[in-house]
Formats: sequence, structure tokens, C-alpha cells
Amino acid sequence: MGLKPDHWIRKMAREHGMIEPFVDSQVRQGVISYGVSSYGYDLRVADEFKIFTNVFGAVVDPKNFDPKSMVDFIGDVCVIPPNSFALARSVEYFRIPRGVLTVCLGKSTYARCGIIVNVTPFEPEWSGYVTLEISNTTPLPAKIYANEGLAQVLFFEADEECEISYADKKGKYQNQKSIVLPKL
Repeated sequence: MGLKPDHWIRKMAREHGMIEPFVDSQVRQGVISYGVSSYGYDLRVADEFKIFTNVFGAVVDPKNFDPKSMVDFIGDVCVIPPNSFALARSVEYFRIPRGVLTVCLGKSTYARCGIIVNVTPFEPEWSGYVTLEISNTTPLPAKIYANEGLAQVLFFEADEECEISYADKKGKYQNQKSIVLPKL
């Protein structure tokens, strides 16, 4: 299994619609960078967020998730409260080929501000908008800028295709069109 370079990412995006919309180069001027990088793709965060709140006294339970534990927010700048968490989605829609697995990591600009981005791997033949998990680990409010870079996706191509892909097993987070809450 090998890490794939920028020219492979461009080819897969153009020929197979792997990333839409696709930005063919790195955009940096006055924004947190996004687009193709040397060995990955810096995805953008959309302007839709779900911010955790304890206003309703909900308990976070992955087996029985209560949507009352979050408030919806749409805007160009999302402020995540101190020591809190938000969900968002990517601007880009991904279609992962059967022989590919991705790993997604937060960008250093945010990491250096105490903002951690967690995204699980995109499995072979997974498709959808990415639900992004954003944690503000600081004791201060933190800004997240919509339509700018938030995380980098690294693409790994396997030596041979998997026996059972995410699509084959009918994964519960397939074809996400919005921010998707935890499912059992």
C-alpha cells in the first residue's frame, strides 16, 4: 500500500469524480489553505455546524444519541465554546475507489491553536460529504472559518483490492448529504 502523490489525485478527481468540487492547486492567499497538496488534498469546512451544548441537560450516548445535545449554526465563522466540540461537513463530496483508503488529519494552523480535527478513515467505496469532528481543547472560544481548509486527506492505494468494501457491507454512513449524527 502506498501514499499517492498530487498527479494521481488530479487524475482520479478528473477521470473518476473522486472529489467534487475539486481545486487543482493549493489556495493560500488570505485563507487557511485548501486544494491539492504534495501527497494529499486539503478539504474545506462548509458553513453548517452542530455545536455541543448542555442547555437541555442531555447526556452524550453513542448508542442513543440525543440531538438536543447540539445546536445548529450556519455562518461564515463558527465560534466553538471553550473545551467544547462541534460537528461540521466538508464542502467537497468524496467518492473513494475500491482499492483506496484515506486517512484525514487536522491542519497545523488549527492544531497550533488547540483545535483538534478528528475524522475516521474513508474506506474503499465510501462516498459522501465528510462529517468533521472539531474539538476546541482550549479554555477560550475558538473560531472556525467556513469555506477554508480544515483537514488534509491522504490517499493510500492498496496492492490489491479489498474483499468487502464499505459499499458492499452497506455502511451506515454511506452517501452522506449533510452532517450525520452517530448511528448504531
